[in-house]
Amino acid sequence: MAVHEHRRLAAGRHLKLAVITASDTRAAGDDKSGQLIRELLEAAGHQVGRYEIVPDEPERIAGAVRAALAECDGAIVNGGTGVAPRDRTVEAIRPMLEKEIEGFGELFRMLSYQEIGAAAMLSRAIAGIAGGRIVAALPGSTAGCRLAMEKLLLPELGHLGHLLGLGAQGRDEPIDD
Repeated sequence: MAVHEHRRLAAGRHLKLAVITASDTRAAGDDKSGQLIRELLEAAGHQVGRYEIVPDEPERIAGAVRAALAECDGAIVNGGTGVAPRDRTVEAIRPMLEKEIEGFGELFRMLSYQEIGAAAMLSRAIAGIAGGRIVAALPGSTAGCRLAMEKLLLPELGHLGHLLGLGAQGRDEPIDD
């Protein structure tokens, strides 16, 4: 089946997603990246079924993602994808992935390079499938989250949901399992 046919079948598919901010310094009142992700998801017709901020501890991040995947179609984590010593989101998430979507990280870094130059290579943003659910790890920067959401995730979330049998078709159908 051609990509255009997949997109047609996935059109209007809405997912219930968790937004998790991995940070030692953010609180709900100043979590601009988490708020942006939530706003963009809702504007696109998706439901934010869970939101939380967890410390940059791999066990806490992994626990939050596991809890989110038990009740949502996927989880989007922001923060902890760089190379600083406390950036350990990738180490928390990668072992959970049954399938890594390598193209996500590759495309994210390519698009980032167009905006910020060589510093883009320091990003370790990843996405994949865990327990049949969607997981993506984005940088903590608001600009990086906007780029990943607008150029990569939002255009393909419905398609991913269709391929994985997740979400609801149309705005009036319930998203809950």
